[in-house]
Amino acid sequence: MSATRFDFVGIGNAIVDLLMPADDAFLRRHDMPKGVMSLIDAARATQLTAEMAGGVTASGGSVANSCAVAAALGARVAFLGKVAADGMGDVFAREIAAEGVHYPTAPLAGGVPTARCLILVTPDGSRTMNTYLGAGGEFSLDDLDEEVIAHAAVTYMEGYLFDPPAAQAAFAGAARLARGAGRKTALSLSDPFCVDRHRAGFRKLIAEGIDILFANEAEVCSLYERGETMAAAAAAAQEVSLVIVTRAEAGSVILSGGEVIEISAEPVAVVDTTGAGDAYAAGFLTAYTRGAPLAAAGMLGARAAALAIGRIGARPPAAELRKLL
Repeated sequence: MSATRFDFVGIGNAIVDLLMPADDAFLRRHDMPKGVMSLIDAARATQLTAEMAGGVTASGGSVANSCAVAAALGARVAFLGKVAADGMGDVFAREIAAEGVHYPTAPLAGGVPTARCLILVTPDGSRTMNTYLGAGGEFSLDDLDEEVIAHAAVTYMEGYLFDPPAAQAAFAGAARLARGAGRKTALSLSDPFCVDRHRAGFRKLIAEGIDILFANEAEVCSLYERGETMAAAAAAAQEVSLVIVTRAEAGSVILSGGEVIEISAEPVAVVDTTGAGDAYAAGFLTAYTRGAPLAAAGMLGARAAALAIGRIGARPPAAELRKLL
């Protein structure tokens, strides 16, 4: 494999997050399934945004979070994702560039606004997300940067973006470009609701174009319709060369070539689980693309995830992340 310019390039939703503490009563009042991500329309996004006045805003998106965390860990990272030519889009582009992530995607001129994710954090640390895809859902084959993908060791794609048909085509196209350049591909399943909606599509993409699969227990069990995590993980390992399953306080498990590696979770007082999986993937890919053993990559992922859940927000401070190295 030739030298790379980037350790990995992420493809996903370009979102501005709005986070606010809330109790279970707030979730019930708005018919929100606790602990899951729900897609919402523009009207509901406007209503909830108004009710969350006073919350904390930050650039977000699952794989964008991974890119920012990885850049803080010293990885060379790019991100492809669509924003609108509006104020929120300007914020997203400015913040991700400031975090050291190369961001070449042109904004959407006209049309829908920049996407947002409205995150309610309950006292037990659980996060309930309401996502308006907006301009992020307009990502298409035309937004793939062939040069960036060809010069990234891994192209890492976000399951949350899989809903729009244009994005599904873009994922298949990105996988073809990456493999055509002799690079690796990776996919995060993102949420069991995503898997339930698009099981056949995910399975096709995985079988035809994915080398590395990231999932939590619920996601991998849903994808392979198994009731037990390791049975589902083993099924995944028949289709991809590397499977990483996160298991919350039980740690994570890595399957590769018949080998099973268990990684313990780092002890931490849970404040907010937002971004735990994103940080884990960032740590793992940072170490993996630098040639670290799989166990070491999993350990860096676990330590990055612990930093994420020990505070509010999906992106731990760069200074704290650098201490992990």
